[in-house]
Amino acid sequence: MEASRNGKQVTALVELKARFDEANNIQWARQLEEAGVHVVYGLIGHKTHCKCSLVVRREGKALRRYAHLGTGNYNPKTARLYTDLSYFTARKELTGDVANLFNTLTGFSRAPTFRHLLVAPYSLHRRLQELIKIETQNAIAGKPARIIAKMNSLVDKTTIDHLYAASQAGVKIDIIVRGVCCLVPGVRGLSENINVRSIVSRYLEHARAFYFENAGGEPLIYAGSADWMPRNFFRRVEVVYPIMDSGLRRWVLNELFTMELQDNVNARILHANGAYLAIAPSSGTVPFSAQNYFIASALQRNRDSNQ
Repeated sequence: MEASRNGKQVTALVELKARFDEANNIQWARQLEEAGVHVVYGLIGHKTHCKCSLVVRREGKALRRYAHLGTGNYNPKTARLYTDLSYFTARKELTGDVANLFNTLTGFSRAPTFRHLLVAPYSLHRRLQELIKIETQNAIAGKPARIIAKMNSLVDKTTIDHLYAASQAGVKIDIIVRGVCCLVPGVRGLSENINVRSIVSRYLEHARAFYFENAGGEPLIYAGSADWMPRNFFRRVEVVYPIMDSGLRRWVLNELFTMELQDNVNARILHANGAYLAIAPSSGTVPFSAQNYFIASALQRNRDSNQ
């Protein structure tokens, strides 16, 4: 609203089907419109669940775009209670796709194309199946093959069937899922190469992030707003984005995934009978909580920055 009053051109998409926030969002939409903001409400029949923002600035004689892509809501309360990922970038290949997304959501583009973003309901489901199949073929060919997936829920049958096929081919699969998981791990001949764990701790695990080994090339690492559920693939607007920066890629693999897969305090392992059981500590095992590690790391970074 302040930007609009200062003469900037502002468009805001307000999702009216926001659980628990419908009344607030309607009120915000009215205030935004009164301040001169162009308010839109997304695609008919699809809930807008992606978390994106775009700033276009004139710098000298050129226009430059800056984008934020996230896994969490633009909500100050959940920002303090949920674990999420936020990605700021000025990479043209990504900001161009974000601009195409907003053109689609505001009605300026009816046939969107995205080169790097995986966007539901357009390309996300299809591309994820392709990535799982690539790992499967690599395992069959004797190449390294690995999938790590962190999400809130795993429900989509097609995706689960392809994960089963990948496991049977020898792909090592680790799934970190907080909520519903319809995949059954540890079944001989079906899913013995799949491990599933859930982490329930001080903060609500809310980030979605995915790793594909991609033997012969750089590993593919993504994050975004979508769980692996039919509603997210087909009935919502979702964005999953590639993490291209080398330092951030190392952090996701060596910190986020590695630490959560080492958690032996708050993690529960899903067994083939459907039970989530705590990890039985072996003699000499040091207790390790991933969330406590991240809290300590953040505090240390803050101390270092203030020195």
